[in-house]
Amino acid sequence: MTSVSELISFIGILAQDAAAAPAAGPSTFMKIIENSIWAGIAACAAGGMYAGLLLVRRVKQKQFPGAASEQAFLTELTECLERRDFDAALQVCDNPALWNKALAQLAAIAIQARDLPMKKIRQMVGERFERDILGNLDRTNAWVGTSIKTAPQLGLLGTVLGMINAFAKIAGAAATGVDPKELSADISFALWTTAAGMAISIPLIVIQGSASNGIKKLQENIDEGTGTFLDSLAEAKARAGG
Repeated sequence: MTSVSELISFIGILAQDAAAAPAAGPSTFMKIIENSIWAGIAACAAGGMYAGLLLVRRVKQKQFPGAASEQAFLTELTECLERRDFDAALQVCDNPALWNKALAQLAAIAIQARDLPMKKIRQMVGERFERDILGNLDRTNAWVGTSIKTAPQLGLLGTVLGMINAFAKIAGAAATGVDPKELSADISFALWTTAAGMAISIPLIVIQGSASNGIKKLQENIDEGTGTFLDSLAEAKARAGG
């Protein structure tokens, strides 16, 4: 908050200097600041939308299309483990159609580490899920959250700057009066930047909410799926004398 207050105070000083100094220099400088705000808002829009759509796409990739396909995968995997055919179980997980599925990735990790104690395998699967899958999604989600927070702040900064410019022109031309067109340009800039910041953040909030629900569903499916699979692996190890 202190840094924002200092920035607003600094802009106010610049605006006051702009009213007292020759028009060309300060006007050009303030125009650069205004254009920089628009550039920042545009960057938030592009970066936030890209990160949001990427997040939704990655969440969808990590999940099975439906409960039936997930159950079919677990059934086929369990049958291989009941025969103690670990190579066949790995081939089931290595199907190209399942390369991006979180449950298949974790199952392959557990099968490859089957010589370890089950407690260690369960711990390893949980850590890999948190680090490799959820961690990647959380990093992308953080970029969406940054755009959601930054866009309205840039809009607010544009609002403050526009109003400062408008009042500076009123103060600098108290005797001769102010052209309404000049004031309307500053006020229009102030309102449009606020509207742009809100217009960017609102759809990103919806996208982030949808992705967060998908992540929660993914966690629930992984908890259930890995529990079923790891129990089958433990039984297979016990029958094999492991």
